[in-house]
Amino acid sequence: MNCLSCDNNARRFALPPREHAASDDHWRVAHAFGTGTPGWLVLVPLRHVTAIADLTDAEAALLGTWQVRLSRALHAVTGCAKTYVAQFAEAEGYAHVHFHVIPRMPDHPAEVRGPRVFGRLGRSEGDDVAPAHRDGLALRIRRELTRSR
Repeated sequence: MNCLSCDNNARRFALPPREHAASDDHWRVAHAFGTGTPGWLVLVPLRHVTAIADLTDAEAALLGTWQVRLSRALHAVTGCAKTYVAQFAEAEGYAHVHFHVIPRMPDHPAEVRGPRVFGRLGRSEGDDVAPAHRDGLALRIRRELTRSR
């Protein structure tokens, strides 16, 4: 099985901050790549799971807590008005369950609000948030998560 999420989970403590902003015994937080939206996070279970119904009770118990904590951290770090949370795990090569936690800024254009925000994903490298910027955001989010415990 070739799974990018599993490969990254296996070496999470050696990853750059953008790929390991935070984690616990069940989940890892990364900054999404291929997006022009700073702070677009992905919450990934450490265990290979392809459907939400297959989460363990322990994974499920922490899921909501992670989503709320990440939303609060994004608000503090980016100044977003709200966050969107979505899960599909349907794209080729990305069947591993993962939750998108996306900051929606106060001035976010109407044409990419709601589900249309996914039009800002899958961008070319030139339109992507730079790796150094993703690292910086991930470190700020990590500090905010530590502070808010």
